[in-house]
Amino acid sequence: MIRIALIASTVVFALLWGVNTSLFSRFPEGEAPHLLAHRGQHQMFDREGLTAETCTAGRIRPPEHAFLENTVPSMRAAFDAGAAVVELDVHLTPDGAFAVFHDWTLDCRTEANGVTEETPMTRLKQVDIGYGYTADGGKTFPFRGQGIGMMPTLTEALDALPEGRFLVNFKSRRAEEGDALARLLTSHPAYRKAVFAVYGGGEPTEAAIAATPGLKGYTARSAKDCLLGYFALGWSGYVPEACRNTLMPVPVNYAFLLWGWPEKFYNRMQAAGSDVILLGAYEKGDTGSAGIDDVATWRMVPAGFPGFIWTNRIEKARTYAEESGFCAKSGAAGGECRFGAPPSPTVR
Repeated sequence: MIRIALIASTVVFALLWGVNTSLFSRFPEGEAPHLLAHRGQHQMFDREGLTAETCTAGRIRPPEHAFLENTVPSMRAAFDAGAAVVELDVHLTPDGAFAVFHDWTLDCRTEANGVTEETPMTRLKQVDIGYGYTADGGKTFPFRGQGIGMMPTLTEALDALPEGRFLVNFKSRRAEEGDALARLLTSHPAYRKAVFAVYGGGEPTEAAIAATPGLKGYTARSAKDCLLGYFALGWSGYVPEACRNTLMPVPVNYAFLLWGWPEKFYNRMQAAGSDVILLGAYEKGDTGSAGIDDVATWRMVPAGFPGFIWTNRIEKARTYAEESGFCAKSGAAGGECRFGAPPSPTVR
């Protein structure tokens, strides 16, 4: 009986290995990774002890550049640095505009008070979005006075950067935001081309996807359903419905758990119409979006990975990738990195 059990176990292991090994798989030839710049080029901040209520502007590191997140100059700088996609945050205001701003309230970054989505865009245009930034506990405020009128609307950002591609983050749970975005994209083909995908609050994300042909996106729930479903069934090569025609965010430190990682997994997702976004390392209790933001994390990216790479350090991404050896391992001539162009919109 023991011998039979061992033989059976060996056969099962061999079958699982054969179905899921990437030994005989390759990433698509000629494709380069696509950099996804979170918030554009922005000020970095200390992530230790970070919570959802932390005022990150009050804990920035000493500035290395002059860009403020979610502004047109920061987005332009991100594209100039090699970003294929820029992530931005939106709030639907009472006067019907999408304000591009991260925080739920104005108290942290500006001199104003109140809830962002409850404040008319006419008022938001008057605030100083650089007011609250400090790297020394409030002794100095290096961007105070420099952010007046710098909060853009979504349409202003899209008009200013017509060749750009954007990942839109809904900060609310209001389905009406998704409906409003869908109407905007449907009525303006250029805007539809520019918006690569959506994510964030479940209700607006699902509403936007349902009303916009070909628009991809994900929520915390859909990403969880996809990952759990794939953990359960991916060993067979089956891709669950929750993983089809979507975006699949994958923390780099847990990626090895995915059946077929890296090449076979990636090819399965592509065949199912989905794009893979490689995030930074996730640790229990983390708040915010860790990215591939240093040399050590770039070393965890599989050689030749052609998917999306989420980064908070777009201005350093090429340097870190080259110093990590990623580019040389991926076959880049002279070890110099080549990054992918903006993706085309999907139309069903």
